[in-house]
Amino acid sequence: MNGKIWGNRLAQIIFLLILLGSCEWAVRSGLISTLYLAAPTEVIRVFVSYFTTDPIFTDMYVTLSEYFAGFAIAIVIGVGGGVFLAIIPKLERFSSPYLAALMAIPNVTLIPLLTLWLGIGLTQKTMIVILFCVFPILFNTLAGVKETEENHLKVARVFEASKWQIITKVLIPSAIPTIFASFRLAAASGLVGALFGEMLASRAGIGNLLTRAVSLYNTADVFALITLVTLISVLNIAIINLIEKKLFLGGSH
Repeated sequence: MNGKIWGNRLAQIIFLLILLGSCEWAVRSGLISTLYLAAPTEVIRVFVSYFTTDPIFTDMYVTLSEYFAGFAIAIVIGVGGGVFLAIIPKLERFSSPYLAALMAIPNVTLIPLLTLWLGIGLTQKTMIVILFCVFPILFNTLAGVKETEENHLKVARVFEASKWQIITKVLIPSAIPTIFASFRLAAASGLVGALFGEMLASRAGIGNLLTRAVSLYNTADVFALITLVTLISVLNIAIINLIEKKLFLGGSH
């Protein structure tokens, strides 16, 4: 089995090297204009420069502050709201069409309205991230809690568990896999929300740098920034996976 895994990894690495080498050759030979594609070596040079000669840390701090603030608030609202609706079925039935309607609204279309209400600062970007994150978390939490085994609830009632104990010891633990699946989904979409907000109206942040790079036709900078955002997103999801594994799965996976 290990041999197959390493063989697959090697094949993936070789494919990636061939792809990057082809891109490098296509750009250097003039087959593809640098306006449309940047040579991988140039992208790497620009990427490295972000952390050496032209530090990007201030813009990263701005984007990540917006993102983590919004993501944390979305977790509280989403998990709390999902559990609350699950334990009060009448409220869930009443609010269901309204929540579905809110979720159906394209989040991007609300950004200009939030800009009008909140300006272009941290509060606006945080609210955008919340909009991008909260509904997947809320609906997945609701679905996970509703799938709790009835036998687990019966045992809790036999032992005269309080409502709070049932929620914290039975309902939420049963929904943990679904909740963390929503966290992974929201982690990626929340970062997209922060970038969208910065690209449309911002004086700083990675999204603002992307807008400037596009306006100046700096293709290498665009690809370098996309690479940076991708790495941040992958790291966020890896951290979520690690938290789930260590705190809730006992490191069994």
